[in-house]
Amino acid sequence: MGQHVVMARDPEQYVKFVAERERPFHDLVARVGATEPWTVLDIGCGPDSATATLLDRWPASTVVGVDASVEMIAAAAALRRRTDVGGSLEFSVEDAHGVDVSHADVVISNAMLQWIPDHRDLLRHWAATMRCGAWLAFQVPGNFDAPSHRLMRETAADGPWAAVLRGVLRGPESVDDAQGYAALLMEQGHTVDAWETTYIQWLTGRDPVLEWVKGTGLRPATATLERNAPRPGATVRPGLRRTTS
Repeated sequence: MGQHVVMARDPEQYVKFVAERERPFHDLVARVGATEPWTVLDIGCGPDSATATLLDRWPASTVVGVDASVEMIAAAAALRRRTDVGGSLEFSVEDAHGVDVSHADVVISNAMLQWIPDHRDLLRHWAATMRCGAWLAFQVPGNFDAPSHRLMRETAADGPWAAVLRGVLRGPESVDDAQGYAALLMEQGHTVDAWETTYIQWLTGRDPVLEWVKGTGLRPATATLERNAPRPGATVRPGLRRTTS
């Protein structure tokens, strides 16, 4: 399987609007029907408290949050704990391709797979490797055609940084729709519950849409520019003030 580039990430920027970012996670986990799983994996866990809620739901389980970002795992480390009934919450730095899902009863991945170009093959591998009766729950954002994301790509293609940013920001081809993912997993004989949800977020503060995308979607561009070219903030900000995420 191919590898994806792991860029440095900023936990403090990511947890801005944490309630809005975590809402899809909680909606996703609510559809998981496992009652007493021994091992729960959250792949691409990030730095915030969402992973910790898995131990609240399944207090006797071993919950492991995995992320390829050293910065994210360092921020999450303070959440490690054990329960009185033998459960635990741990975190590990690991690339998604290297995670062994064969022993897991529940595998969760929230807004991570879109970063991996070959994630469809990775999903097939997980589905083929997981034990009978296990649960795989994942979600990917479907907002690559949103005004904010279109503006990011347009800005990246128009300016002195265009050559440096060519191909850095991904588009709608990064993910499939719900039907596509359902078909992928059903081909392997799995029972699938697939759906699509649109979240309307009311963001407040100074340049809130820019602050939102700086934590995720814009990060590949800013990381590239930090290494190669001037920062684009002054050019990007006016448009993002007028648009929605």
